[in-house]
Amino acid sequence: MRSTKPRGSRPDVSSLDLEALVGGNRRALAKAITLVESSLPQHREEAQTVLEQVLPQAGKSIRIGISGVPGVGKSTFIEAFGLYLIEQGKRVAVLAVDPSSPVAGGSILGDKTRMEQLSRRPEAYIRPSPSSGALGGVAQKTRETMLLCEAAGFDVILVETVGVGQSEYQVAGMVDFFMVLMLPGGGDELQGIKRGIMELADALVINKADGDSELSAKRTRQHYNSAMNLLRHSTWWTPQVTTCSALKNINIDKVWGMVVDYWSAARKADAFDAKRARQNRDWMRSLMNDMLMLRLKQNPEVKRLLPELEQQVEAGKITAWHAARQLIDLM
Repeated sequence: MRSTKPRGSRPDVSSLDLEALVGGNRRALAKAITLVESSLPQHREEAQTVLEQVLPQAGKSIRIGISGVPGVGKSTFIEAFGLYLIEQGKRVAVLAVDPSSPVAGGSILGDKTRMEQLSRRPEAYIRPSPSSGALGGVAQKTRETMLLCEAAGFDVILVETVGVGQSEYQVAGMVDFFMVLMLPGGGDELQGIKRGIMELADALVINKADGDSELSAKRTRQHYNSAMNLLRHSTWWTPQVTTCSALKNINIDKVWGMVVDYWSAARKADAFDAKRARQNRDWMRSLMNDMLMLRLKQNPEVKRLLPELEQQVEAGKITAWHAARQLIDLM
């Protein structure tokens, strides 16, 4: 019998094979991520059950956030970096977050075409997902997707973010190592980067350090080194600066070397597990705020009163604080 399922609907997720997922089956992983990304209440409940069951197998990877200014070559870098890691015997998952259109809500989702060589490797898994307007350019479900990829046996999780902005705090709050890609000749560019981003970065990587730009990249590295020495994160790690050329495959090993040095230093200082525990706690609090806001918006009395209060605030009849307090009191 021909299926009556409407075209474009989500695939059936009720028959999820957890054993296959933990065994590294790509189809099972894709199905689980689809379940996590679903906005249907029933799927959200099922997703949390799956996540709790795979938690013992998760948490064993190194999570790396990669951001950068437009045109810096993030996709080219991630492909070169991912291929290098595979040569080192690693399995690599790339969670590439595409910007969703604020008008139509769609996104390009073209990351597999931009990482053609990496996408063909069986040791790699690339999952483009729309940001859906999530703060920081990271899909709201990225944290849960990371857990699924870890449970499926991937050693390194790379999270490519939309761009650089103050909201990148969310990115740094879900990864172990936060890397910002820069362009050569960025002396003036340094002034345009928010100090908060510089303080978040565990490393700055100056890409496209080849050809005529090689000398400029070295000068830029010196400039950034001076700046980063003033932004020491902790007693056990000083943010590093290096140059590379993803296109020419130059110094990609040095970038991985920085990550390994960071991991070793964090382990020695007993900071690695503490950081992840803090991230989990912060994520719980963030979800709690989201759930409270959702519950508030679903309250019938709030729905009834909200338009009237908004009109009064717009007209200057009451303060925004007074209006908000009335709505909160309804709970």
